[in-house]
Amino acid sequence: MIDTKRGLLLVAVLTLALALIVLFPARVAYHWAAPPELAASGIHGTVWNGKADAVAMDGIYLSDVSWLIRPMHLFTGKLVYRVKGAPLSGFVEANVGIGIGGTLTVSDLNASLPLLALAQTLRVRGLSGDASLQFERIQMRDGLPITAIGTVQVRNLMAPSLSSEPIGGYRAEFFTQNNGVAASVEDTDGVLDLAGSLQIKADRSYEFIAQLIAKPETPAGLRKQMQYLGPADERGQQELRVEGRL
Repeated sequence: MIDTKRGLLLVAVLTLALALIVLFPARVAYHWAAPPELAASGIHGTVWNGKADAVAMDGIYLSDVSWLIRPMHLFTGKLVYRVKGAPLSGFVEANVGIGIGGTLTVSDLNASLPLLALAQTLRVRGLSGDASLQFERIQMRDGLPITAIGTVQVRNLMAPSLSSEPIGGYRAEFFTQNNGVAASVEDTDGVLDLAGSLQIKADRSYEFIAQLIAKPETPAGLRKQMQYLGPADERGQQELRVEGRL
């Protein structure tokens, strides 16, 4: 009888503990554990399945954010959620996981959003246009991308630092190399004939090198800026090189 009572008590305690975990309010978890740069409002639901009216971080704003735990990933030691949200226009949806050591993994990413939503994060004043993102996988460690497989398509690009007129559409194909993340970049319907490459290395340095040729529709102001790139080669190409650190 004593053993039976102890067994029932143990079952009751375990059931209560499981219920507290499963039903743990997302609002409480946010106040306890959210980093200071993350702002959220209108939080309801649990840490496993919930919603927020608005979420903002590093200049990126999303409304109608929802998350749903992917429980099978718990057996691999990862917390993985299916996350959906709405930027100023468009949509974002992806699997977002946090592994041992704090590595952030984003997979099955599909998004359509205005570049204005990324202008502050990219530190490009006046940036506008429309971007479509499709990534099989992105891994971040300490804010640095260490893996990236996917594409970014930009349409109706506006960059006042380059031209006061739209400069068209461009596509970047991302892949992973031994020394970091790289991408091939080309114009799709841009006002410049552009073919280039981007490298982001493990030491946080980046390098973008592109070969440019003006088109008949290239704005006069942009043609003038290209004069500072140096003389063209025998094929009429001029080299653009941008380097820095993240």
